[in-house]
Amino acid sequence: MHTLARAFSAPAFRELGYWLFRYRRTWRGSIVISIGNPLLFLTALGLGLGTLVDREDSAYLHGHSYLTFILPGILIAGVMQTAFLEASGPVMQSAMSRGSYRAAASTPLEPAGILYGHLMYWILRATQNAVLFTCVSMLFGTVDPARAPLLVLVAVLVAIAFAAPAAAWAVTVTRPSQINAMFRFVVLPLYMFSGTFFPIEQLPVPLQWVAWATPLWHGVDLGRTVALGAATPYGVLVHLGYLSVMVVIGLYVARRTYRRKLYV
Repeated sequence: MHTLARAFSAPAFRELGYWLFRYRRTWRGSIVISIGNPLLFLTALGLGLGTLVDREDSAYLHGHSYLTFILPGILIAGVMQTAFLEASGPVMQSAMSRGSYRAAASTPLEPAGILYGHLMYWILRATQNAVLFTCVSMLFGTVDPARAPLLVLVAVLVAIAFAAPAAAWAVTVTRPSQINAMFRFVVLPLYMFSGTFFPIEQLPVPLQWVAWATPLWHGVDLGRTVALGAATPYGVLVHLGYLSVMVVIGLYVARRTYRRKLYV
């Protein structure tokens, strides 16, 4: 409770205000991207690849169209990618000698308040992206409106689960090349084993075990089963437990790395 109170304290909201002030210059472009991405996927997959896959009537899709199957995964994977990018590069830059974190740390703001304020901004951005993506998908009939709110909540949880550990690490980074390497060799390969574009049951058994161990697969599978109405209590508990552990560990480590970096 004490940690939760600090997360939503007045200092944290002041840090959130700074990031919202910056965002007012770029919000139009981000909204266009949030609407344009699902439109592109709906067009390319609905009229292109999806048509070819549906002709085969694959048993792996369990009676769903390829487009209906793939869109929840694309949403979750996209939110994950945005969360990493938002919580890596900007955090690294802010923690540098002339960055905004340094300026904030010279005020009564504590490192925890800086972290939680920035975290609230990531949550708002993830919510915006997930809501817009889901709304466009509903207009095309690929997401059930009754399940759409649950899909948005799953997307936000995935965003926090990736943003918190990313920020914990990025605040210690000193070179952009380190972030580029992490994105190229860790974040992007997650797509290969997440079940975003195809069911992981089509992979060899050893690779299926690799997929089950990756955090993005848990987010994608949870989002997809929720969106398709195929979620089971056991599966939901496993996925939520995995992602919640990532959030808790990420925030715990981030509090330590932020304090160590900003209190010098």
